[in-house]
Amino acid sequence: MTLCWWFLLVAFIPMTSGTNPGVKVKLTEKGLEYGRQLGMVSIQQKLKSIKVPDFSGSQTVSPIGNVKYSLSNMCIVSVGLPQSAVNLVQGTGMRLSVSNAFINLLIKYILIHFDSGSFDLKVKGLTIGTSIAIKSDETGRPAVSNVNCGATVSSASVKFHGGASWLYNLFRKFIDKALRSAMQKQMCPLVTNAISDLNPQLKTLNVLAKVDQYAEIEYSMVSSPIVSNSSIDFSLKGEFYNIGKHQEPPFSPSAFTLPSQINNMLYIGMSAFTANSAAFVYNKAGALHLFVTDDMIPQSSPIRLNTRTFGAFIPQIAKRFPGLMMKLLVQTVKPPVTTFEPNNLTVQASSTVTAYAIQPNTTLSPLFVLNLETSVSAQVFVRGMRLAGAVTLNKMTLTLGTSYVGEFQVRSLDSILQLVLKVVVIPRLNVQLAKGYPLPALGKMKLVNTQLEVLKDYMLIGTDVQFTG
Repeated sequence: MTLCWWFLLVAFIPMTSGTNPGVKVKLTEKGLEYGRQLGMVSIQQKLKSIKVPDFSGSQTVSPIGNVKYSLSNMCIVSVGLPQSAVNLVQGTGMRLSVSNAFINLLIKYILIHFDSGSFDLKVKGLTIGTSIAIKSDETGRPAVSNVNCGATVSSASVKFHGGASWLYNLFRKFIDKALRSAMQKQMCPLVTNAISDLNPQLKTLNVLAKVDQYAEIEYSMVSSPIVSNSSIDFSLKGEFYNIGKHQEPPFSPSAFTLPSQINNMLYIGMSAFTANSAAFVYNKAGALHLFVTDDMIPQSSPIRLNTRTFGAFIPQIAKRFPGLMMKLLVQTVKPPVTTFEPNNLTVQASSTVTAYAIQPNTTLSPLFVLNLETSVSAQVFVRGMRLAGAVTLNKMTLTLGTSYVGEFQVRSLDSILQLVLKVVVIPRLNVQLAKGYPLPALGKMKLVNTQLEVLKDYMLIGTDVQFTG
């Protein structure tokens, strides 16, 4: 992993404006500190790749006179970066600085017209400062670049091996000057390359993430990031769409504000709008329906989906359709509505239940249509890099929509529909909810120490982050 963590969330470059976000993200100073640690490993490796060119020349050295010299086969042995910092610049971005760094070199061969040998050289007081710009590329994904960079080397310390030791003193200032100049010229290009190396990794960002065969979720930004002295706040679209058909729902996200918590590296606020846009998409795709047949009912249940069981409550069914199996079609008539309250997430759904008798030739004879209003409680949790959930039934209300078998008491079917919901519909819904939907992710990103809290109009995920590989 390189410097990616610094730009993980800055990666969502503004594509639209003037819209409330469905998702908000806060990167704290703790997250920036983790990024600094990762980034220093990358820069240290880059500095080890500095190529110090062979060079030669001549100098007038008292009392010898004009002396020709040649330095070759120079290689870096080690690099130390004892002090570094990533600072937020309010309203603009970030500043990376490295100070008091050092580089140890081994110059394998120095040739002077009357002697030769080798020496170790320690470059001290290395300072690097750079600012980083972030923009969107042609695909709407992030791209980073170096805005400005400055690098200085204050001194060099030489230890001579072989030959005449007095040569060290004669050539120390010439070697110092030449190598400091060679080093300074290469440091900023290497830092620039380290920043540019982020772009292929940033292209792995799931700005548009597939959920399943019906839906995808978009995480582009709706406004520019807000940089303060202690955090970076991001406003993401956080909206579900039918795959390949981005139709806006007939509702908009409400404004919400993340609390000023700092214990975790990252905070993600997922609003009710995101959940409701998912319901809109799945309802529009016709995915919120289920045929329920008798083989889905546990064998131990005395209630069976046949005209005999239903005929006990609705005698007309047993008389007109004796000895037939039945099938129920449960389907939503409008998108379910999710509501977030402190420690309480509920979903209200309006559905119909159409009952059919299955004729011997497999044709379906409609019996009745019920209007079904349900309320379920949801538990949500983070599993890997996905947000998943499970629901339990709170209550349901049945009313008669249409009857093809005459009048009957709808209340008499409560126990049957309760069973169908609890043992068939909800378990199958929970199987799908357990698969979850993707959170914003970059490369081999892993969430750790994750907590989730349901608040007014949104849920809050507090988490730390690790990168592997």
